[in-house]
Amino acid sequence: MDTVNLSAAPARSGNSAADARERARAFLDGLLPPVTSEAAGTVLLVVSELVTNALRHAGGTWTLELTAHPHGIEVAVHDPSPQPPRPRTPDLNGRTGGFGWPLVTRLAHTTAITPRPSGGKTVSALLPR
Repeated sequence: MDTVNLSAAPARSGNSAADARERARAFLDGLLPPVTSEAAGTVLLVVSELVTNALRHAGGTWTLELTAHPHGIEVAVHDPSPQPPRPRTPDLNGRTGGFGWPLVTRLAHTTAITPRPSGGKTVSALLPR
C-alpha cells in the first residue's frame, strides 16, 4: 500500500475537536484497504485527545496531519507551544483532566514530540492499523 497523507488547516470554532474528528473520519473512510472499526475508534480518540490538549494547553490553534502507513496510522498535531505534554495526576472529580496524555501513550505503538523550526511542536502517535 502506498502512503496516503491528508493535512487539515486549523479550525477556530468552539467545536475544534469535533472538526478534527470529522476530518479524521473522512480520511479513514477513504483508505483502502479500510481500517477496522476498532482501529478507527482508536484513531478518533487519539485525534480528539491531542487536539483537546492543543486547545487547552498550547494556545488554542492546531493543525492536524494524518498519514496511513501499511502497518499503522500516524496522527500528528502541530501547535504553537514549545511545552511538551506532561503526565498529570488524573482528577477523578472531572475538573482538571489528566487522563489524555497517558491514554495516548498507552494506545500508541510510539509517540514523539518534535520541536518545529518555526516555533511550537508536533506531537505524533503511531497507532495500530
